[in-house]
Amino acid sequence: MPIPPSPRWLIRPITAGDDLAMARVIREVMTEFGATGPGYSIEDPEVDAMSRAYAGSGHAFHVVMVDGVVMGGGGIAPLEHGDAAICELRKMYVLPAARGLGAGRALLARCLDDARRLGYRYCYLETLGRMHQAQRLYRRAGFEQLPGPMGDTGHHRCDAFFGLRLD
Repeated sequence: MPIPPSPRWLIRPITAGDDLAMARVIREVMTEFGATGPGYSIEDPEVDAMSRAYAGSGHAFHVVMVDGVVMGGGGIAPLEHGDAAICELRKMYVLPAARGLGAGRALLARCLDDARRLGYRYCYLETLGRMHQAQRLYRRAGFEQLPGPMGDTGHHRCDAFFGLRLD
């Protein structure tokens, strides 16, 4: 069920003009949870050019604007070294000031709609055990915790893995 937009926030596709702000969001949230250094997504080269990284086939990325400012984002991409029917929910982060507004739930719904539209049958994600609020969001959306990682994302420091059938 679509979540109605709020007068305070909106979700839209990322543009090149959002790259700097989205990189700031990713770095701030990852630092908040002590997820810095090799093995975390904060080190991925795409962080500084998200609009380019998600412009290809099978990719989609959206930003969350709160009161006209980029306060979060998230996207879908093929799972690295995985089955072609599996996508990964990637780089979904929302700044603390934007949490609790319903924007994260709406962003997740948009990403899952993108995944279905792009023909994926399963959505995988990796996170950190200490990101409790994010895990609650994923579980409420129907994700189930997995015993271990899928594919080869390069994020060997992640310790919580989830999946959702899309069909």
